Amino acid sequence: MSLRNNVLVRRYRDFRKPSNVKTVIGSLLALIAYFGILFMDPATYGLPGLSLIETRIVAIFVTAAILWISEAIPTWCTSVLIIVVMLLTVSDSSLWLFANDPSLTDPSAQHLGTPISYKSIMATFADPVVMLFMGGFVLAIGVEKVGLDVFMAKALLAPFGNKPAFVLMGFILVTALFSAFISNTATAAMMLAFLAPVLRSLPDNGSKGKIALAMAIPLGANIGGIATPIGTPPNGVAVKYLNDPDTIARLEAAGLESSQTSFLDWCSAMAPITLLILAIGWVALMLLFPFGKGEKIELKIDGGLKKGYKTWVVAITFVLTIVLWFTGEWNGLNANVVALVPICCLCLTGLLSKQDLEKINWSVLWMVAGGFALGLGFNKSGLATDLVTAIPFAEWSPIVVLISAGLICWLLSNFISNSATAALLIPILCTVGIGMGESLVAIGGLKTLLYGTAMAASLAMTLPISTPPNAIASSTGIISTFDMAKAGLIIGVIGGIIAYIILIAANAM
Repeated sequence: MSLRNNVLVRRYRDFRKPSNVKTVIGSLLALIAYFGILFMDPATYGLPGLSLIETRIVAIFVTAAILWISEAIPTWCTSVLIIVVMLLTVSDSSLWLFANDPSLTDPSAQHLGTPISYKSIMATFADPVVMLFMGGFVLAIGVEKVGLDVFMAKALLAPFGNKPAFVLMGFILVTALFSAFISNTATAAMMLAFLAPVLRSLPDNGSKGKIALAMAIPLGANIGGIATPIGTPPNGVAVKYLNDPDTIARLEAAGLESSQTSFLDWCSAMAPITLLILAIGWVALMLLFPFGKGEKIELKIDGGLKKGYKTWVVAITFVLTIVLWFTGEWNGLNANVVALVPICCLCLTGLLSKQDLEKINWSVLWMVAGGFALGLGFNKSGLATDLVTAIPFAEWSPIVVLISAGLICWLLSNFISNSATAALLIPILCTVGIGMGESLVAIGGLKTLLYGTAMAASLAMTLPISTPPNAIASSTGIISTFDMAKAGLIIGVIGGIIAYIILIAANAM
């Protein structure tokens, strides 16, 4: 099964590789934008008085946006580029060419500003949220290694019987449950491996049930990730900024409620919304792609638990980690700290080998780190404060901001990595939310804005290129692009509207 998973994942990654033409055009646009902003008067884009370092941060942000949206180079490469350029141009260990303050010799020149500690920039590679995701990846490796994932899938799917409607519900819910704690790409590949024999055995009698079953995988994988902070990178990015000391300090300075969010806080708010969207998706798939009368589905899943102490170690570690995550408010452990528990346990017991470390999704970790570096640049350079001062955010309509943020995130995430979208938008939205002050409190404050944006990223599933689960499901050849777009649009729009209403009502109370 793991071989099949690897084939599907490789196929998706090959599909997303940038073409030579896209690389050249995107890279040229990024270079033009970078140097254009460096030599442009900040007053031109409405922010007079910016220091040189703040201007360079703006240039880096725009360059990253162009590269992420055009996908001229892999998204994780863009993140590495962000960190390296920041180290070379805005840190306290930057190149001599960028370290000199021209205002010291020319009073009319733009002031250099305060350099950012190179240690803090490099530390984004090992940010606590990066460790949180690493712990999740290691847990997933351990679970797959001893066959616990197959055992759990068998046990969880068994109660749903053989009636098509209930089997469809079973695949949606079980996929969503796995995706809440394990990579949605790995989950989709694993569940599709279980579903493949079922799809082959169904008769070609005009029934559209096959499409519904195949769509159950990306639906469950994409939406299930909303439920927990480790379910998908956009959630982790949102939690990072909500818990960031700079964010909390700025909120307190503005007399606003703290945005601090625990693992349990996120789950208690987002898990019910996840279940609601899944229910909407189930009904939508049943109506769009109905099964034939009298159809029955027999599930036969091969494989199971491996015998030996290793299985017990993984099972106990898995349960212990989840319990510690959910009881953080009582045990005093931060979720990021708990994430190191499975790494330690599996290393000490010999379950995590050198080869297993290579399976960690390093590209996602580096992708997220680049987004954190951008946010660090915004805060430490003073750019975030200048934006709040220069732009009258408090006069903006909170509902318009919330809807616009979600819509932009949803649109972008349909075409580019949702991790890149979150890394691009959330630092800006964090600044916008703080700048709006009391006006945003009526709809739940900064939490509602960032929770909703992260959720919108996961609702983007209209195209095969939108998410890895979509691409993997599309590889079956059963789902046409039109069918995927139709289902993804209906579920995304209806689910998103209802979810936003609940989110606003819950956080505004």
